[in-house]
Order: sequence, then C-alpha cells, then structure tokens
Amino acid sequence: MIIAIVLYEGFTALDAIGPYEVLSRLPGAQVRFVAAEPGPLATDNGMLTVLAERSLEQAGEPEIVLVPGGPGDVAARAGERVLEWLRAADRSSVWTASVCTGSLVLAAAGLLDGRRATSHWLALAELRRLGAEPVAERVVFDGKLVTAAGVSAGIDMALALAARVAGETVAQAIQLGIEYDPQPPFQAGSPHTAPAEVVALLRARSPRVQ
Repeated sequence: MIIAIVLYEGFTALDAIGPYEVLSRLPGAQVRFVAAEPGPLATDNGMLTVLAERSLEQAGEPEIVLVPGGPGDVAARAGERVLEWLRAADRSSVWTASVCTGSLVLAAAGLLDGRRATSHWLALAELRRLGAEPVAERVVFDGKLVTAAGVSAGIDMALALAARVAGETVAQAIQLGIEYDPQPPFQAGSPHTAPAEVVALLRARSPRVQ
C-alpha cells in the first residue's frame, strides 16, 4: 500500500510527521515523501528539513494521499503543479487526506467543493471561501476525503483512517505502540476552551487566515 505525503517549502512538521508515524505502521505500508522536485524541504520555522526522495511523478499510484498544512498562504496553495497532481491522484486514490491548512490546498485543487471539511480553526472562513463546507470538528470524513483540524489533529485523523484501512484492533495497536495517550497540561487546545487573551494573541499573530 503506497502512502504519499506531499511536501512543499514551509509545511508544518507535525502535520506530516504525526500521520507518518501512524500510517507507516500499517501492514504493508510504503510511505513516500514526495514533492514537485525531490530534495530537502524546510519546515515553516526553518529549523528542520525533511527529504522528499521522489518527485510527484515518481510517487506511483498511492492508495492514500496526504497533504500537510503550513503558515500564511500555504505556499501559494502549494503551486499549480501540486494541484494538478492532486486532481489526478485523487481519481485513483482510496483516500485523500489533509491536516490543518492542508485542506486549503485540497480545496484550491477543487477536491472539496461542496464537501464537509475541517482545518485549523483560524482557517475555516478561508476554507468556506474556497468552496468547502467547513465544520469545527477534529476529524471529518466525507466519502473518501478525510480532513483534520490543526496540527496535532493529524494523529487522530491517521488513527481513524488506520481503523478504516486495517480495522480497529490494528489501529488500537498502533495507538498503543506510539503510546498516544494525550493528557495536556492546559485546557487551551481549542478556541472554545482557551482563555480569551490566548485566543486574541494567536489571532494577532495569524492575520492572514482568520
């Protein structure tokens, strides 16, 4: 089973690596980091690079396609070459997925028109503008399209997807294997639970996706 994770300059590391850690443990999984051009790609903070060993054209025919998010304008929606490839890959994929603002890339490719989808909470209005039906949920399945909310939600999405692909027992074994048992020190993981001053601070730092 080929799983293609699409990288581009400025992607958010956990958006890609969280799902990778889960999906790479599926039986028979072949995870491929792909990009418009193979080579090292810097994450959004510039402090980490991840190697895309294959170009988009070398990805084969992936059963699962996953697009991570990134800051700002999401690398100009990842570029027209990526959008064209996503349209083609979606025609043969079993699942097409995104994490965080990766859903804006899927929407820019026209894959979320009229579909229920989620994204980082700061990007839900932009998701609607691009033709999707945004919902404030952590993981959303709409047919073969699977979208996750911000960053850490990619782990939840990957586990839910693993259950669809290989069954709940396998997915639970993966969860136990990575000891995914979140117990955050603060109730600040959602705009509905975070203090108002924290929500305002993050909005001020993220003016381009509101």
